[in-house]
Amino acid sequence: MPRSRRAARRGPGSGRAGSPASEEEAGSEVLSHCSSASEGASPGEEGAGSEAAGEQGQEEEEAEDRLKEHMDNLLDKSAKTRQLALQSLRLAFSSRTLSEFLLERRLTLTDSLEKCLKKGKGEEQALAGTVLTLLCLQMGSGPEGEEVFRSLKPLLISVLTDSMASPGARQSDLVSCLSCLEAIFSPPSAGEGGSAPAQHGLLHCSALQSWSLLLTICPPSHIKSVLDNRWLKLPPLLSSSSVALRILAGETIALVFELAQDVEEDLCHQDTEFLRAQLKVLATESNKYRAKTDRRKQRSIFRDILRFIESGEYQEETIRFGLECMYLDSWARQRTYQAFKEVLGSGIRHHLQNNELLREIFGLGPPLVLDAAALKASKVSRFEKHLYNSAAFKARTKARSRVRDKRADVL
Repeated sequence: MPRSRRAARRGPGSGRAGSPASEEEAGSEVLSHCSSASEGASPGEEGAGSEAAGEQGQEEEEAEDRLKEHMDNLLDKSAKTRQLALQSLRLAFSSRTLSEFLLERRLTLTDSLEKCLKKGKGEEQALAGTVLTLLCLQMGSGPEGEEVFRSLKPLLISVLTDSMASPGARQSDLVSCLSCLEAIFSPPSAGEGGSAPAQHGLLHCSALQSWSLLLTICPPSHIKSVLDNRWLKLPPLLSSSSVALRILAGETIALVFELAQDVEEDLCHQDTEFLRAQLKVLATESNKYRAKTDRRKQRSIFRDILRFIESGEYQEETIRFGLECMYLDSWARQRTYQAFKEVLGSGIRHHLQNNELLREIFGLGPPLVLDAAALKASKVSRFEKHLYNSAAFKARTKARSRVRDKRADVL
């Protein structure tokens, strides 16, 4: 498959990647000092003595005490206190690797999260589901993470399938099987022609995102089963009134075509030509009743989808973190990256550098170990950045001046 090096594009979920500034401020006290014992002491400046090391150790101890306090607050009688504790834990878990600290406390934390899921309402359940996801991510691919997930899986499925539960809570707990998720986003549930209630729009998007994510790790035998009939539930979603759901449906269809190639299956169907016609309409749509930004984003993404289905060409995206980079060169890899980006937000690059589970999933190998000299050599000084920006500004000014001069000659 051709590897294009054009500028990276944003997926439908990428706009929610960063945490709101207010949340960052609320959790700044936790984030500024939290660190894992597995990371060790950060490289100090040259000449740092034992006093600096002692201060750092004290800061780490205070950060752990704050985390323990937040965990204790999960059992508080006040719903507001529990929510604030969940928010702080979410920020800490998404911004730092805390595997060793959490390893010996996972059972206690799991019990507390279970109580939040059972007794909490709406936002509290949603936050508890997110913290549970981050806890599993921190535990890695070992038996501990598997144990945490399996212990709460039945409860998560009950929340997901409870139609009386808050849409926000159900949206956060999409960790169940494919058939359960299909019942959420399929046309009978979502409403033909996008007539689903507005408050469930995000729920349907999350269900479809999770379904497609699970599809990327299914064995070939199950992929063939999905390709036989269930993928045909996706084209009707292209007519949804929600631009996010239309885009997700298009990306999932592209993923299904990609998986069909991997298992050497032919997706030729009597409706395939009609599907391509739908994609072409969405790739060129200019209806004025849709928002201008929505139309622009939709056209851009559906052009990529249509190009892939017709020629197999995928628009590659480069993700840079620290001294490394990785390439998203398939729909499956992009879907996996977006899933972690949704959960980790601005902490995604830190986890790509340090989280062994993420590095294993993306084939990045063990975390790089760099000494202080290597780190210092990799950084560009502020003065050097200033010189570079000044030179670039002068070059742009000269280029624009030449263009203006040519226009003046024509006039």
